[in-house]
Amino acid sequence: MLIPSGVEGIKNNVSPQRRRCCFGMVFFLLLTALFGCAERQLVRTTPQMDVDQQFWVRVLLFENIKACTLKSPYRLTILDGRIQTTLAHLNQPNLPINAAASAGTITIAGQAYKTDSVVILPDNPHIFNINGSVYRGKLQLIINRDGDSLTAVNIVPLEPYLAGVVGAEMPSYWESAALEAQAIAARTYCLYIKRRFGTKRRWDLRRTAANQLYLGVSAESAQVWKAVEHTYGQVLICRQPDGTEDIFPAYYSSTCGGHTENSKHVFGDSFEPLTGVPCPYCRDVAKPTLLFWPMRKFDKAHVSAALLRRYSKLKRLGKITNITAARQSDYGSFSRLTMVKLTGSNGKSDLLRAEDFRLTIDPTGRKFKSTICQIANLGGKWAFLSGRGWGRGEGM
Repeated sequence: MLIPSGVEGIKNNVSPQRRRCCFGMVFFLLLTALFGCAERQLVRTTPQMDVDQQFWVRVLLFENIKACTLKSPYRLTILDGRIQTTLAHLNQPNLPINAAASAGTITIAGQAYKTDSVVILPDNPHIFNINGSVYRGKLQLIINRDGDSLTAVNIVPLEPYLAGVVGAEMPSYWESAALEAQAIAARTYCLYIKRRFGTKRRWDLRRTAANQLYLGVSAESAQVWKAVEHTYGQVLICRQPDGTEDIFPAYYSSTCGGHTENSKHVFGDSFEPLTGVPCPYCRDVAKPTLLFWPMRKFDKAHVSAALLRRYSKLKRLGKITNITAARQSDYGSFSRLTMVKLTGSNGKSDLLRAEDFRLTIDPTGRKFKSTICQIANLGGKWAFLSGRGWGRGEGM
């Protein structure tokens, strides 16, 4: 069922006239340094910058970084992240601005700020570049507990966030109905994850396939913006276990490989629209390189280090010395791993969801494409072969 996400007040914050005005405004900007090309770019102003903060999305861009490089063709205002008071203005059009953390202090363009976080707000059209990628809205830099590293979070209104997701998750030349379906699914997923997990941390979603891929301005196009605008405020709802109706995590993936997966087997949640069903379409329409993918090999040292770094509970195992299938969904001619067993150098073992395992080893999800595969021990490497499909396999 489709409902407007205005059930939580979104539509009431921006009048239709104002929305049309915001979405209609565009600027020809000389963004050569910002975008890394010599052409004049067509860039619209960022809409919804005045909506209530509860309708913004906090996207984790980088964590545990020592420093980063910023650029903007317009003035940047630096605010104290806690009390939102102005600390400084920077007006260095398209010149690199270095930001770093040291001894609990954030230094930006040579100026030190003794605060646990700063918010950097670019002037209209509210676009900035961090480490070569361009995003809308604001940038928050947070000092981590060690005092010597940063977490970078993009704080962006919901609809501009979706413009950076839809074109990253689906080719922008696809039919408008497909792009609109993608926008609705991505909006629903975002709001669900934000509400469920965002209150416990200083960000809502990651920019990677661990949540949904977000590429910022580089993923935008006229077709993508049209899909976002035409579905403004629309989300999916379903009946909950208690009998009420509410939004749910509207998962989706690129290519299921021939059968979608029950979300209960992957994430432990259970929603009626997310039960697994046979899919006859992938074989007919998916690219062969997406339907089947070649063997991928990863150094055992890399796999062990990545797992121990991401999951502190696994450190009790020592180094990871063995990986086997613990649970899988059998579809007849193929099966999908849903749980893996990790055995350590001290003989202890633990279980990890296969999807978490995959994205820990390959956060991009572009090499280790899905958990429809077999695990092989090749001496100093772990190999994943007979790969099929791309993505989590649930939902759309």
